[in-house]
Amino acid sequence: MTVTMADINNGYEQKFQTDRHHKEIDLINRDPKQVNEDVVKVDFEDVIAEPDGTHSLDGVWKASYTTFTVSKYWCYRILSAILGIPMALLWGFLFACLSFCHIWAVVPCIKSCMIESQCFSRIYSLAIHTFCDPLFEALGKIFSSVRVVLRKEM
Repeated sequence: MTVTMADINNGYEQKFQTDRHHKEIDLINRDPKQVNEDVVKVDFEDVIAEPDGTHSLDGVWKASYTTFTVSKYWCYRILSAILGIPMALLWGFLFACLSFCHIWAVVPCIKSCMIESQCFSRIYSLAIHTFCDPLFEALGKIFSSVRVVLRKEM
């Protein structure tokens, strides 16, 4: 049995395709590109603060801190459990549609406009060189003998 280069390449292509769609997910660092670093990173101290001279009871402050932290944690957990997969489906569909439109409509339209504008650019350049260049050359030759002298009179 002989192995050809086509068999080897086909194996690499299949491995590449399956690897691209089955990426390992990091369950520890869930924001590796730090997309939400400054936006939604909100702690108790970022929202509620008591200035000097206006303090609540220590027990109320501790209970407020615990209530805020625990309610934020569990509310996010419950909402993500209920809406996480539907929202991921929605955003996946939206970005797939955006990618599709960009690939199949926007880029070809821009390329078409670029091709058409090159055609008009050449026609415009030809018209400028044909009509305006001789005119401005003639005007340049006419006014080349004009001398301007500035005198300061007192």
